[in-house]
Amino acid sequence: MSKSSEQGMCNSELPRFLIGSEGEESRELDETDMRNFSGHYGEEDDEDQSERQVVVGICSMMKKSKSKPMTEILERLCKFEYITVVIFPEEVILNEPVEKWPLCDCLISFHSKGFPLDKAVSYAKLRNPLLINDLNMQYFIQDRREVYRILQEEGIDLPRYAVLNRDPDRPEECNLVESEDHVEVNGEVFHKPFVEKPVSAEDHNVYIYYPTSAGGGSQRLFRKIGSRSSVYSPESTVRKTGSYIYEEFMPTDGTDVKVYTVGPDYAHAEARKSPALDGKVERDSEGKEIRYPVMLTAMEKLVARKVCLAFKQTVCGFDLLRANGHSFVCDVNGFSFVKNSMKYYDDCAKVLGNMVMRELAPQLHIPWSIPMEAEDIPIVPTTSGTMMELRCVIAVIRHGDRTPKQKMKMEVRNALFFELFEKYGGYKSGKLKLKKPKQLQEVLDIARQLLAELVLHNDCEIEEKKSKLEQLKTVLEMYGHFSGINRKVQLTYLPNGQPKASSEEEDALKEDPSLLLVLKWGGELTPAGRVQAEELGRAFRCMYPGGQDSCRSLGCESPIDCGDYAGFPGCGLLRLHSTYRHDLKIYASDEGRVQMTAAAFAKGLLALEGELTPILVQMVKSANMNGLLDSDSDSLTDCQQRVKARLHEIMQKNKDFNEEDYSKLAPTSSPSLVNSMGVIVNPVSTCDRVHTLIKSLTCQICKRLEDPKSADLQLYHSETLELMLQRWSKLERDFRMKNGRYDISKIPDIYDCVKYDTQHNSSLGLEDTLELFRLSRALADIIIPQEYGITRAEKLDIASAYCLPLVKKIQLDLQRTHEDEAVNKLHPLWFRYSRGVMSPGRHVRTRLYFTSESHVHSLLNIFRYGGLLDEQKDEQWKQAMDYLSAVTELNYMTQIVIMLYEDNNKDPSSEERFHVELHFSPGVKGCKDEDNAPMGFGFRPASSENHEKQTDPGSLEDLSQDEPDRAALTEPVSIQRKSPLIRSRKAGSMEALSESNTSSRGLAYRIFPSSSRQSPEIKPSGLELLSMPAVKRFSVSYARHPTNGFEGCSLVPSIYPLETLHNSLSLKQVDEFLTTLCKNGSETQFKRLKSLSAMFESHSQPSIDVDNQDTPVSTPVRNQPTSQSLWYVSAPPSTGSSAGPSSPSVPEPSSNFRFNSE
Repeated sequence: MSKSSEQGMCNSELPRFLIGSEGEESRELDETDMRNFSGHYGEEDDEDQSERQVVVGICSMMKKSKSKPMTEILERLCKFEYITVVIFPEEVILNEPVEKWPLCDCLISFHSKGFPLDKAVSYAKLRNPLLINDLNMQYFIQDRREVYRILQEEGIDLPRYAVLNRDPDRPEECNLVESEDHVEVNGEVFHKPFVEKPVSAEDHNVYIYYPTSAGGGSQRLFRKIGSRSSVYSPESTVRKTGSYIYEEFMPTDGTDVKVYTVGPDYAHAEARKSPALDGKVERDSEGKEIRYPVMLTAMEKLVARKVCLAFKQTVCGFDLLRANGHSFVCDVNGFSFVKNSMKYYDDCAKVLGNMVMRELAPQLHIPWSIPMEAEDIPIVPTTSGTMMELRCVIAVIRHGDRTPKQKMKMEVRNALFFELFEKYGGYKSGKLKLKKPKQLQEVLDIARQLLAELVLHNDCEIEEKKSKLEQLKTVLEMYGHFSGINRKVQLTYLPNGQPKASSEEEDALKEDPSLLLVLKWGGELTPAGRVQAEELGRAFRCMYPGGQDSCRSLGCESPIDCGDYAGFPGCGLLRLHSTYRHDLKIYASDEGRVQMTAAAFAKGLLALEGELTPILVQMVKSANMNGLLDSDSDSLTDCQQRVKARLHEIMQKNKDFNEEDYSKLAPTSSPSLVNSMGVIVNPVSTCDRVHTLIKSLTCQICKRLEDPKSADLQLYHSETLELMLQRWSKLERDFRMKNGRYDISKIPDIYDCVKYDTQHNSSLGLEDTLELFRLSRALADIIIPQEYGITRAEKLDIASAYCLPLVKKIQLDLQRTHEDEAVNKLHPLWFRYSRGVMSPGRHVRTRLYFTSESHVHSLLNIFRYGGLLDEQKDEQWKQAMDYLSAVTELNYMTQIVIMLYEDNNKDPSSEERFHVELHFSPGVKGCKDEDNAPMGFGFRPASSENHEKQTDPGSLEDLSQDEPDRAALTEPVSIQRKSPLIRSRKAGSMEALSESNTSSRGLAYRIFPSSSRQSPEIKPSGLELLSMPAVKRFSVSYARHPTNGFEGCSLVPSIYPLETLHNSLSLKQVDEFLTTLCKNGSETQFKRLKSLSAMFESHSQPSIDVDNQDTPVSTPVRNQPTSQSLWYVSAPPSTGSSAGPSSPSVPEPSSNFRFNSE
């Protein structure tokens, strides 16, 4: 701040702060009028020019004039030596003519409920004061249509929108066509989710409508009432009375940014939880809504300037939506002050005071010198701790418990199917996925038409089998309505027909083009799956700094506390997220069960409330268009077809397994495979027994159906005995083919069904289900993992085909950990005014990828067989591989977690600067296998016995008060080596676990009790520095959940805790490994795509691009002509912008796949 401005603000001993009207004696503010003001102010002598004051008039409703923000700012404004503030009494504004209003040189006047804006306009014409905010423009701000028009004229980005005017005089503007998942407004189509806003800015009843695929319904926003700002409603139809703006919904990851300008050169931005997310208002210990200042990008600063000038409002608030790498303005509120920010109060008063004095001091001959230098407060760097900070968490997670998946395949050649294939662009890629209700209805219509023709003409040329068409029709007619989450149809182009006739087909093999139709149904996320995901989300917080401790420790001076988060574990993550230092993105494949799992996980992770639909729409990004998390298991690679053929060949031998079979089927000598082969002994005889048990099961279900007592029996998740019988009868028919051989591709489905019924429908008391479970599981433990490759080379080839885009995205996530400016970053200066956040510079990046079993198997195979480390040279990796080989199943909620840490004491170019940890959990505990489950070496090996928390005063803040995740160092203690496969673990305890160095010089085994202080006897060598404090092993225990909507009292299985596979990798190691892998995979995939594209003359394979972000181009700002109004001033900037410098943009690495940093 300049010397002159300091003098201008400080020379006056007491502020001149008056309330009065012309013709009356001015009176000073007493304690009732304005707290914290005292002293007597005499009447001003207008004739004494040396004492001439600039009178700033405040003309607004008294509720606004006496609000705390206004009080704080006016108090500071009055510290300018030559400024006096006069507040117009409300009774004068409402009841007196403008001729009797107080005189002023500068007018701050703004509309609110009940304010006579017309009279204020008349006063401005009469007295011609300097206007801080233009009054005529405030009429436009009250109409959202005018606001959007002005924004559009100024070239400011805003969501795509259309106006529905229900005006009898303008019928052409009232064309509304409503469909199930979209509306058409005057010819403009808006697919759900979309937003419906009343045209009046005073009406805050904004509705967001959700698509049926996400659950439908709507979120209804309103002015905050207590701790609620919105509620979810099952109503999905739009309002039929009133005029509205319909606009595209912008996915903002649950965060809104509110921007407050004070002139065109100053903007203060705050982030808050979006009211549309769960409707709960986050408040601090004083009951105020929690908001945190964030940094604006260069483009956003330009937008703030444009808004300020376009609406001629010096003090102006507007809302920004940050979505898909761009910022959109969705509302302009006019005169608005920031609440509860001392920094803003200081800046606002200084900016307004300088503006007023610059304009009026020369006219009034007041001796005031203009400060010319920029007034940005110097950036003061925050201190950084000496221990490593958590910088990035990447997790790939399988979906939760689901109903059994069911599938039916049929080859179709009828022209109607080809027409449908062409209609929806199937020839572009050779594949088509139909999920929308309209599309499924078209498939159903074709099935009905073909069946009707078969009834009329038995000899008609319809090659599709009648039984298959009937099954297609029956499944599509289930429930009486369509939902994309429950059913889908996939069509794949076969240029020469099916390469091998199915054993169920008796027709001769044809070489004409055909389509493979795959109908899928079932596979819905169960209530147990939702609970698993939500509980795992809660437990996941414990991996973040401060996650194991209660929210507040004794003596914490933070006035914010953690609000509703206080008192339970995982507060550290919630603290990071609520203070906008957590960059979170959640991706999910397009499967309904996967998306709902992601939404339930987010609900638990972020302590959200209410329905999953709003969380799904706002927090979960669908990656269905780029292959990132989806896979078409029905379009197999050549390698996978060869693998399946070999599996069929080996499993069809009616003899005991011999050494040759073991070498063929289990060349990697995986203990889980070898054990399962030992259970099976003879594959055909085992399949015979499985088939017999299935027949027994269907007979038992038939008898139950004949029993009148079972007529109304409801099974788990609203299933009936009829539907259960359909499931098992289909498996009985499909498993044993007409030639007497077994279709081993049905084994995963059999295991799927018996696992489901054993867990959820055990109350039926069906006989022999446990034997069926044991045998089908042994078969599935061979078939499922080996379908992804039998040899190491095959496993890598198939894994690359499935998840190469995901691997490239993970690599980019690790590279871009702290280079992304398109996120909500706390302003670095704010710590001087902060209320409990002592490290605003900390920023943790979290990327969560929810997907299906195929991607989890493939990604794990990449780490296991891709050559990340040498098992012969790295003992910790060898132990990890032994553990993974003993894991039999990657069950629901399986997790692969990568954590990146930064040691700020190391040189940025040093390989020791960044440290990577790799963790794994096989997910949900299976039935009857807890005693035999393999055990790893725990999560981040350390000991938590006798744990006593100590605070290091020289470190960053605790994450209950934001403490960093840092190394725990004590005297090393030798421990005995133990096999991970036989060691038992006492529940709830953290045992002594091995640490290893990646060098070949040998290994050091140590116990590291969890302590935040370094022992003075030990220097921080590489190994000790990489050891981390103990993190409690989290496990979701068996429990009844009376409030989760269960039909019945099914128990929810617990989830295996994370096991550390390796905790001393360098970022360079991992990056080089992923680069090599992606290069090899890209070459293989290029050859595969080239051969595929040859089938289609017009086909060109698109590159994969996740949320591709265009680079915005700055536009020059026009200089406005000088005028009495401040919004035309083009004087040098004299304000301190609270928006910090933008991060430099970093070019993306060249590759076949392009991603942005999200």
